[in-house]
Amino acid sequence: MDEESKVKIEKTVREILNESDMTEMTEFKVRNLASERLGIDLSDKSRKSFVRGIVKSFLEEVESKQQQDKEGEEEEEVERAKDGGGKGDKELDDDGDLIICRLSDKRRVTIQEFKGKALVSIREYYKKDGKELPSSKGISLTDEQWSTFKKNIPAIENAVKKMESRV
Repeated sequence: MDEESKVKIEKTVREILNESDMTEMTEFKVRNLASERLGIDLSDKSRKSFVRGIVKSFLEEVESKQQQDKEGEEEEEVERAKDGGGKGDKELDDDGDLIICRLSDKRRVTIQEFKGKALVSIREYYKKDGKELPSSKGISLTDEQWSTFKKNIPAIENAVKKMESRV
């Protein structure tokens, strides 16, 4: 396939993907629409593979952009909460860390910053001189560790169900 054809196919496939409802679009539909628009048969193996690569690249770009947008929104939310702005329902602890939820009277999940990195902290707290302070009992996860943990929650839930069914 010559370079000019590749450029035309990629441009057309990306236009179709940008115009489409991604919840209903399939690679097959994209390839057929591109085939119709260009008047080229895209069903042979090499062209299918080429279109598949464009679709995959497009989806990765969309996912990356969504992740960046989400991270930006989360950072803004944390900053607003630390600055006292925002929705007003955000709770900060005595160190100024954003409290995401309280698991019990002594345990909570917070977002904190340490050495310029945001951490998800699941920790036990104790009271001293009227202040609630974090204890050494707990764990702080980096973004990467938190993502890995989130991806494995279904496996953890299944393991817990199996464990509970044995009891």
